[in-house]
Amino acid sequence: MSPPPLSAPDFAAAEAFVWHVAPDRLVPVAVVNRVDLALLVGVERSRDTLLANTRQFARGLPANNALLWGARGTGKSSLVKAVHGTVADEGHDLKLIEIQREDLSSVSRLLTLLRGSPQRFVLFCDDLSFSHDDEHYKSLKAVLDGGVEGRPDNVVFYATSNRRHLMPRDMIENERSTSINPSEAVEEKVSLSDRFGLWLGFHPCTQDDYLAMIKGYCVAYGVTVDADEMHAEAIEWQATRGARSGRVAWQFFVDLAGRKGVALD
Repeated sequence: MSPPPLSAPDFAAAEAFVWHVAPDRLVPVAVVNRVDLALLVGVERSRDTLLANTRQFARGLPANNALLWGARGTGKSSLVKAVHGTVADEGHDLKLIEIQREDLSSVSRLLTLLRGSPQRFVLFCDDLSFSHDDEHYKSLKAVLDGGVEGRPDNVVFYATSNRRHLMPRDMIENERSTSINPSEAVEEKVSLSDRFGLWLGFHPCTQDDYLAMIKGYCVAYGVTVDADEMHAEAIEWQATRGARSGRVAWQFFVDLAGRKGVALD
């Protein structure tokens, strides 16, 4: 009455896959939505650290799980995809698998599918966070560091989050104030983030970095614009958005390219 066990897909069909459940399946991604690594400005230290860790992993050497945390729109998920693309282009058989936060309870089934495969996999969860009474984090804890089987040697886990400890501060503080043993309750909540060997922080960019991002996009996509005009319009754009980040820089560039009649292929 139950469906047959899921068979491994043809991993040579694509360089990236998305994990879905009900039923379990890995769907290949024909074209990965990524930017070139050289276009990511203001995150040089995090870029170099994550790139070195990913290269180690791709070569079969020890590597850490990584948590990229910090301000929104600062290039966390873009960096993961760009680093994967760079390492894959260097000739390594490295696959990127995206899993949604809501599907973390199925991660053990996914790892069973990947265990023993000759390929190496970066398991990627974007915007990872947990709310009150959310039990998904317990499934992930055993996978990252613990459990009888543990994480397969050919899998590394990268996650992005706006929260350093993956949970709201008021949730942690509530545990301190209402639990019978506050310290134990807090340890339970924050121990998940401790299982990431790499913590890479992302912070709001400076105005110089913001403008440098836009200039880099203009050069890469062949958009010709007067420097003073671009500078003034970019500053006005960020003022109307009330924010300055890599995401805002890209959104301004998309608008600029559209007005200049340049297609972004």
